[in-house]
Amino acid sequence: MSAESPLRLAASRSALARPLDFTYPSNRVAALGLLGTVALARLRGRGWADAVGIGGAAFLAWATARELDPDHPATANAALPVAAVAGLVSRGGGLAPLLPAVAVLSGLRGIAGTTGETLTRTDHLGLLAQSLAAAGAGGTVGALVAAAAPLLTEGGRSVTPLMGALLPPLARARGGSWTGALLSAAALPLARDLTAPEPVQSACDRAPRTVRAEEVRRARQVAALALAAGLLTRQSRGLLPLAAACLTVAARRAGANLKNT
Repeated sequence: MSAESPLRLAASRSALARPLDFTYPSNRVAALGLLGTVALARLRGRGWADAVGIGGAAFLAWATARELDPDHPATANAALPVAAVAGLVSRGGGLAPLLPAVAVLSGLRGIAGTTGETLTRTDHLGLLAQSLAAAGAGGTVGALVAAAAPLLTEGGRSVTPLMGALLPPLARARGGSWTGALLSAAALPLARDLTAPEPVQSACDRAPRTVRAEEVRRARQVAALALAAGLLTRQSRGLLPLAAACLTVAARRAGANLKNT
């Protein structure tokens, strides 16, 4: 029997590594949506950097919604086209806005605990790198979300990623995205629906238990706070995927509440 490779072993213990399993229809939607959005952006005359940035933002909206709403893949499938359309109709921002969006995704994944693993030292370093990249690109709010993960989870606590959020911007933040601000402004009035308690039934990726409802709720609370902070500090471009995810999750919950009344 061959020994498991160190890389695979580290990934299996990480609280952040979550590969796509294409046996699930929603994961296939995400991959096709990414490729389709990039192709559509190119057809509309966008350069490769903008096209990949728009497609990446659409995919990250899907992935973020999966962390915030693990029981309902339909909300993630809805978040993807919302973010894609928002990116296509707005001015291009290149690849830089993806840096805070990735930091937000990793931070929320660590807080929501969807993998079932405790944050490791390697995860702390990964969050530090992502917070440094986000802050350096002008996405301080995204950097703070990544830094918050080891402070809001049981076990594996660390202040290491917080050092990345303290980095001053190394590049001018091109954060004035009117579509991102519009999505944030539409999602924030639904913050009460988004953050209200809700049971969770989905199983963790690598633990014999269900995802904890209180951890998902905590991730939703952090997401709502990040949206508000991003809107106030004009960092909405890097938070566009988060805004699309929060809007679709909150809309699902608000719709369900209306049906129950």
